[in-house]
Amino acid sequence: MASARDWKNVGILSTCQMLFSAGRSLANMTAPLIALEIGSYSALSTLPVTLLVAGTALSTFPASFLMRRIGRGPGFFTGSMIGAAGAATGLAGIYLRDIWIFCAGMLLFGFFAGFAHLYRFAATDSAPKEFRGKAVSLVLAGGVFAAFLGPALARYGQYAFSPIQFFGAYIFLICLALMTAIIVLAVDIPKLTEKEAADPGRPLGEIMGNPVFVVACISATIAQGIMNLLMTATPLAMHHAHHLFSSTSHVIAWHIFFMFAPGFFTGSLIDRFGAITMIIAGMVINMICVFIALSGQGFWYFWISLSLLGLGWNFAFTAGTTLLTEVHTPSERAKVQAANNFIIYVVVGFVSIASGALMHFFGWKWVNLGALPLLAIATLAALWLAAKRRSGAVGAPAE
Repeated sequence: MASARDWKNVGILSTCQMLFSAGRSLANMTAPLIALEIGSYSALSTLPVTLLVAGTALSTFPASFLMRRIGRGPGFFTGSMIGAAGAATGLAGIYLRDIWIFCAGMLLFGFFAGFAHLYRFAATDSAPKEFRGKAVSLVLAGGVFAAFLGPALARYGQYAFSPIQFFGAYIFLICLALMTAIIVLAVDIPKLTEKEAADPGRPLGEIMGNPVFVVACISATIAQGIMNLLMTATPLAMHHAHHLFSSTSHVIAWHIFFMFAPGFFTGSLIDRFGAITMIIAGMVINMICVFIALSGQGFWYFWISLSLLGLGWNFAFTAGTTLLTEVHTPSERAKVQAANNFIIYVVVGFVSIASGALMHFFGWKWVNLGALPLLAIATLAALWLAAKRRSGAVGAPAE
């Protein structure tokens, strides 16, 4: 049974998830448009977002191993301060109209993301097994409030310091990172015991060969990759379709709402139907999202498809994260979580830059068509694991 400390940690980490997600959505919405304005080549308009993702990938192992040494609270605080520095650098790039300084800021903010993407795992560190799915789900649910906070700050900050577009938005971004740094210091997660810290655990390659790790990682990677592919291209697609920025911000806001709002019940659905079933459900929903996006470029096509994209992401990503907790012991969690997040964000980095290139050279249609084979792979992988479990070929979860 979950203790009062478990619920307190979930509340703190959920609040941090909200602030981080608001900042990330603000950056994802505005960075392509800022790059389009101050850059010189539209095919690279998603480069700042790609560097944000690259920073996330590069920081996964350092973030995990730093926390293994100094603890979750001090580690998350360090990441938040790096995020504030990145937002300040991005602000300087906007003011100086220097695309490379702005990109450097997004890279640093990506380092912050490498720490923040461990919030969901941190909630399970000391939680009982039966509470883990719910803990992951509730931490991610914190992002529901970011669905409207991030886009609203982007809108209000767009012309707050006219004529410098989005200057105010990046002042807000600095504040969000600093607030996260203060709040996360209250988290109460014990460090590893001396025995756990001294235990190197199994080799990482052995753990990564476990079918459960393979499917958990594939599911989370493709869910995050497809979400990033379509969401990154959406502001550009809506701009090319002559939609106002206010319309784009509403579409992104509801997309983020549906990414995180199901977190209040996804954990219960995982408990009832199992992680594999929820992964498959998420991938099928994302396939429907693609078919709707291919049907037209009116406001409601974007709204419905991006809302379904958020819902599908929530089911598949939460279930994949929960599944991953089955394959490692406490002494192994730093390297397993780092490897999982590293794989996710290396792939997402390539997807992000491909998103801009696909939009520039082929258009919105091919951005969506490119998602279908990946969704099929994740669905087949989940069905494969389900078959192995039915045959008894997969061992018991690690404790």
